[in-house]
Parts: sequence; C-alpha cells; structure tokens
Amino acid sequence: MLQLTGQLTHKERQLNFMEHSLNPHFPSTVGIIAEYNPFHNGHAYQIKRARELTGAKFCVVVMSGDFVQRGCPAIFDKYARTKMALASGADLVLELPPAFAVSSAEDFAACGAAILDRLQVVSHLCFGSECGDIEPLKKIADILWNETEEFQNALKESLKLGLTFPEARTRALEKLSDSELSSLLSSPNNILGVEYLKALLRRNSALLPVTLKRLGSDYHDTALSSSENASCFSSAQAIRNALKESKDPVYHSLKSQVPDPVWEMISSTTPLFLDDFSALLSYRILELEHQNTNFQIFCGFSEELARRLKRQNLRFSSFEERIQDLKTRQYTYTRVSRSLIHLLLHITKEDILFRKKHDYISYFRILGFRKEATPLLTQIKKAADLPLITKTADAADILSPKALKEFEQDLFCSHVYQSVLAQKYGACEKNEYTRSLVIL
Repeated sequence: MLQLTGQLTHKERQLNFMEHSLNPHFPSTVGIIAEYNPFHNGHAYQIKRARELTGAKFCVVVMSGDFVQRGCPAIFDKYARTKMALASGADLVLELPPAFAVSSAEDFAACGAAILDRLQVVSHLCFGSECGDIEPLKKIADILWNETEEFQNALKESLKLGLTFPEARTRALEKLSDSELSSLLSSPNNILGVEYLKALLRRNSALLPVTLKRLGSDYHDTALSSSENASCFSSAQAIRNALKESKDPVYHSLKSQVPDPVWEMISSTTPLFLDDFSALLSYRILELEHQNTNFQIFCGFSEELARRLKRQNLRFSSFEERIQDLKTRQYTYTRVSRSLIHLLLHITKEDILFRKKHDYISYFRILGFRKEATPLLTQIKKAADLPLITKTADAADILSPKALKEFEQDLFCSHVYQSVLAQKYGACEKNEYTRSLVIL
C-alpha cells in the first residue's frame, strides 16, 4: 500500500483495521467496484483471480445502478446485472449511488472506495488495469495526491496551452517523472486504477490494492473477439453493440462471450439504450426552460455548455444527436452525455457537493447476495457504521432526514429508468417498492 510522510504506514493501517474489527478472525474479503454493463467472461475472470490472489473467502461488488459512468443508461437494469454477478462468483452486490455512478473517474472511484472501506469487513480492493503492475500506478497516485507546487505549476502551464485537463495532467506528470510513467494515463483502466489508489490514500484506508492485467480486447474495441481464444475477452462496448444490432432474440453470437448462466439471462432480459430516453430528455429540457431554470445548476454544466444547450432547446433530436451537436474538443462526448444525464435525473452541483462533504454515502443499499454469504451480511451489520437497507419500505424508519432525502433521490433515478423500460416493452415493470433483493 502507499505511504505518505506523517501518515500511518500500510502495516500500521492493517493493524488498526484488525484491532477495531468486531471479529479480527473473520475471513478476508475482496472488494470490486464495477458496472457490469453487461457482465461478461472478463468480469468472471476478475472475480476468480481476485479470490486466488487475495485468498479471500468472500467477494463484495459495489456496482453502478441503472445509469453508468460514461453517461448513459445501463443496458440491463441493476437487478438483472446483480443476478448475473451473483451467478458468476460474486457473494454480495451493493449499489453505487447514481450521483457518483455517472461521474468522473475520481468521484466514481472515491464513492466506491468509501462504500468498501466503511463496510468494515473488506480487506482488499481488486481492479483491472492495462499495465497489470501496481507499482507504477502507485507512483502516479503519489504524485497526483501530493500535488506539489512544481506539479501544480506544470499543470497550469499545460492548461494555458488549451489542453484538456487529462492531457494537461499527463504532460505535467511527464515533466515530474518520465514519459513511460505518464503514458500509462492514456489507458482508461489505468486512469481508474490510479483514482482508486488516490481514494485509498485520501481515506488513509487499510484496504490492500491488487491489480490484474486486462486481457483481450481494448476498452474501446467495438467488435467481438474470436470465440476460439478463451482468454481474449470482448469489451463490454462490443457486447453492447452486438445486443443493439442483433436480430437474433436469443443472441447466439454472445454465447461464447459470457458465462453460461449470464447468456441464459441475457436471452430473457430486455435491454435499454441511450436513445430510448430521447423523448424524456426533450421534455425535461422544455420543462426547465419553461420554468426559467438555469441549466448551470446541474452537475457538469458550465456557463458555455448551458448556453449551447439553451440555443438548441427546440431542436427535438435524439439523445445521441444532442450529444453530437453539443460536443467540442473542450466538451467531450462523455462530459456532455454525463451532463445531460444529470439534467435528466435532476442531479445538481449542490447535491454532489453535499454528498462529498458527508463522505459520499449515508447508507448501504444491498441489491442481492448469495445464501452462502449470510455470515458476511451478519458481520457487516455488526461492524458497519451506516444503515443497511435491504427493504425499500423500511428506509423511512432507519434513515436520518438527510439520508432519506438522498435515498429518495436515488429511487427517483431508478424509477425514471423503469418508466422508460415499461414504455418501450409495454410491460408493467416493478418499481423500487415492489422489487425484492436478488437472492441465489
């Protein structure tokens, strides 16, 4: 683990963790922060290898709910994806709140780490990376976390050149280290891995970080990998494309790309895509304009981006077309898509700042677990310092007014998703009050 001057060493943090645990002899538990959009063979491999590398008896997953980091709806709802994860090796799945599930890598990682840390039962955090080596990622995290005056000056100089923040940060890092180290920040999983390490540093956490080398397709690859190579995993993007383009209702092309139980679930589960939310987004923009609401109150909106959206508020295009119309070099596709999702879900800058001020979370929301993991749940109930929600109807009785307000906002996000799903398929979808935990 990383070590900072004046802070506890990793060994000291581990001893502190053990001393304060209600059961220091409880088996080690590995945590994973994920989206599973959708679950595929690479995810099953990670869970299996994470157990092997850490010797963990249990695997806890913190998973994005119905909306994901790149600024779009999850292709399958959170309950379907929870069931896929549990059927493929996970023991317990908790929800990453929408406010941070649809967010920057830094906030996504920080919230996920906060949940795992505050459960007080997780001993390791496992994540995938393109480099597969924890040491260079630690070095980068150290530099970015410390942010010396030299680094800050280098960052400012790069930003003055008109570079985006990621580009400027990479250039500043290169000045302080070397091009080989800074080049690692050109890969998405490396970037997220560094943010996990920064989050652990910020919390002075006792969690042990472990990284696995990403195998198979690149994160951005859009074509399915050959089924002949069992270790060449297709990207989630490629699988989403196949789901969107396939005319085969049972998706035979995906049979080799996902675990068998997951393929059976996919064949009987209804997907949603970004453009399914187009009409709802158009209505939302019209409503806010009619109410004279400033778009800048929503997370991700600068004055310029708000002005650009205002100019096209009567252009009733698809969700995807709106993003393409709004994006520029400075406002990337992902930045715009996240901002529009925040607007759709009424996630404001004030909401984000308030939650961050209070350590990102005020409750744990369980989506599902395996019966064999009952001892894990029992230990969490004893050790965790936050309420554990297993039944939506009980929330009002166990949450503080502040926490209840956040919980209701999270329910709203899921109900938006469920309403679109019901309209698309003409089915009466269950809501957050009628859905039960997924138990296998």
